[in-house]
Amino acid sequence: MGTNVAIPVVLLAAFSVAPMVYANQAVIFQMMAFMVLAQGVNLLYGFTGYLPFGYVGFFGIGAYGMAIGIELFHLPGLVALVVGALFSVIVALILSPLLRLSGAYFAISSLAASEVLYNVVANPALVHLTNGPYGESLVQSYHPETSYIAMVVLLIVTTIIVIVIKNTAFGRALMAIREDPVSAEMAGIAVVRTRTIIWIVSAVIAGLTGAIFGWHLSVFYPSTVFDLSISILAIVFTLFGGGGTAIGPILGSVVLYGLYNAIGISDPQYFELIYGLLIVLLVLFLPGGVVSLLQRRGNYVP
Repeated sequence: MGTNVAIPVVLLAAFSVAPMVYANQAVIFQMMAFMVLAQGVNLLYGFTGYLPFGYVGFFGIGAYGMAIGIELFHLPGLVALVVGALFSVIVALILSPLLRLSGAYFAISSLAASEVLYNVVANPALVHLTNGPYGESLVQSYHPETSYIAMVVLLIVTTIIVIVIKNTAFGRALMAIREDPVSAEMAGIAVVRTRTIIWIVSAVIAGLTGAIFGWHLSVFYPSTVFDLSISILAIVFTLFGGGGTAIGPILGSVVLYGLYNAIGISDPQYFELIYGLLIVLLVLFLPGGVVSLLQRRGNYVP
């Protein structure tokens, strides 16, 4: 229990002090964003086995929901974040039939859904609503300090949600569904309802992340917030650290995003090689992620 409490406390302390120690606040902010997204992926993949290649769709629609709240309804930034979350919930409910699929079929269909969302948002015919392919400019609501604090709060809340789910009957029900949905249903678990709840929760997490991200940038395009690499990185960070745990996605984000900023920008060719080797080694020797090394020794992993 002490370890579970320590994780949010350490995150809060680390990202409160980080801007005073490291001058490039954009890097710190993006690392937090990927930590939150990785936790959202963790809820879907780590607890239910669904691999959401189209997870970026919720991220992008959250950013545009927030932008619509600011530009059309003239809401303050913090209130507009709620609009972004509502947009992600609506999209999650519309796409909930995808949960009837599994494995590669779900992964591919979620990817296709995110592409549909991208094309809808970027449609020139919707320029009066989303500004089409010309992007959003929210300089009138630009407030980097407040948006930074909002991302810190979202990271802490999301981590607490994962910890609570992991240590409650709901989390055990999710694990049972992941292993064998038929047996879980026979044991009295409401499979469809349980999957739908976690689907919506993960969508809200991604939607809020996208909303805060867009608010922090203030200027973005459809290709910025619907970039497939956002999903891929969040998935890789989760797999590297270890799904089904609270610490795994955080560890994966720190190590791999740190590696990206160390060599990925200046020497992308070496970064891609190292990244590829890490993933191959992970799949071959640590399919449960880095945290599985601790689990093998009988240690408790939060």
